[in-house]
Amino acid sequence: MIHPHTEVKFISDEIGYGVVAKEFIPAGTITWVLDKLDREFTPDQYDQMDDVYKEILDTYTFRNNKGKMILCWDIGRFVNHSFKSNCLTTAYDFEIAIRDIQAGEQLTDDYGYLNISEPFEAMDEGTDRKMVYPDDLTRFHAVWDKQIENVFHKIPKLDQPMKSMIEPTMWNKVENIAAGREEMASILTNYYDPEKA
Repeated sequence: MIHPHTEVKFISDEIGYGVVAKEFIPAGTITWVLDKLDREFTPDQYDQMDDVYKEILDTYTFRNNKGKMILCWDIGRFVNHSFKSNCLTTAYDFEIAIRDIQAGEQLTDDYGYLNISEPFEAMDEGTDRKMVYPDDLTRFHAVWDKQIENVFHKIPKLDQPMKSMIEPTMWNKVENIAAGREEMASILTNYYDPEKA
């Protein structure tokens, strides 16, 4: 489930639609949580589908570390890629804002940590990276971990509209990590290696 203070808006002819903040979202805010309405599809289920359904899953899903395709039931599936993303996933089935997101600004993910099946050339944002690859997590996880660590301590201190979506035991772990009592797991735990599947 995507943060409640968001909406889908047309961004541009080149980008299409995206998810935009309706209000200011401070760094450290949980912006998305894997919830009980999100659908999982195994590779076998995908292979048995008609092409029309495969195209939808190819467009709107990401792969978890078990190789299952996750289809967000709400507007979370419209979050666009950016090499300068303002949201990052964690090892805990939720994403957080790694910097302040202003009202009217897009929420973006780096698709490099979504276990894409094929590389693609992304829009040029003036970064060294121009392509997104299936194994980007293995190369950039340390950078992403640092960005997450820089704001993780803020999670319990902020108003979190999505807190009710997180199990109490997981919230306790979040508080322990934020307080320095536990080590944060690396985003690399989300990596799916098809060679080892």
